[in-house]
Amino acid sequence: MKIAVIGADGQLGFDLMKLEPKAIGLTIKEIDITDLEKSQQVLTAIKPEVVINTAAYHHVDDCEDHPGPAFQVNAIGAGHLAKICNSIHSSLVHISTDYVFSGDKGAPYSEEDIPNPQSTYGISKLAGEQMISYLLPQHFIVRTSGLYGTAGCLGKGGTNFIEGMVKRAKSGQPLKVVNDEIIGPTYTRDLAEKILEIIDIKSYSLYHITNRGQCSWYEFTLKIFELMKLKVAVSPTTGAEFKAKAKRPIYSVLAHEHLQRLGLDNIRSWQEALQAYLVEKGYIA
Repeated sequence: MKIAVIGADGQLGFDLMKLEPKAIGLTIKEIDITDLEKSQQVLTAIKPEVVINTAAYHHVDDCEDHPGPAFQVNAIGAGHLAKICNSIHSSLVHISTDYVFSGDKGAPYSEEDIPNPQSTYGISKLAGEQMISYLLPQHFIVRTSGLYGTAGCLGKGGTNFIEGMVKRAKSGQPLKVVNDEIIGPTYTRDLAEKILEIIDIKSYSLYHITNRGQCSWYEFTLKIFELMKLKVAVSPTTGAEFKAKAKRPIYSVLAHEHLQRLGLDNIRSWQEALQAYLVEKGYIA
């Protein structure tokens, strides 16, 4: 199967290319999804059977001050890809987010739950989902959360939450970490594996894919240091104390109902995934 990966130098794109080395990797230098004409030229020349779009504008707080770039990439860019894929008879995998939900449900969100984003970022990502659903029948929309991968997040200078915590711990600074936002942190390696599985069976739908289980960012941080055997002073705090511009969902755990129906909900727990990441990075044996 001929696959094109947009955002191949990001953390998810990196793992997709690692697992599917014959895929054609496209970085921002090769394709800018906000430019319809040039993107059409690039993808028409390649003629992939599947396009995987990992490109996103995910500076969550910046989106509040600068909604234009967020909508250009997350909504209009997604719509461009849907149009192009329709014209070249390709399917599209589009990565979305738990931020499309308000976080008020207090229980895991299924694919059937009605989105209610509370931030510009979440609104722009939901708009992208809707553009794709409207324009392209042969699509996979994949919502996920709390991503981390060995390549690091390109939009955040090649780092991620884990690397940020390790760096701060090694500096000797006491840490305060949010304890009132509950998520399902997700290793991009596991997400990439599952994306390739659903592509293979061609079951077009909306999917929630995260590592199993849930935790707060504070609990996640404690587990990082426990596995690395680091003694670090970490205290819990609230999201309100950080006074972030964008409202985060308080509880955004995603239920994997569509994977369960297909018998594909065998993804490992967030604890197992975190340990595997730390081994791959060389932090633990």
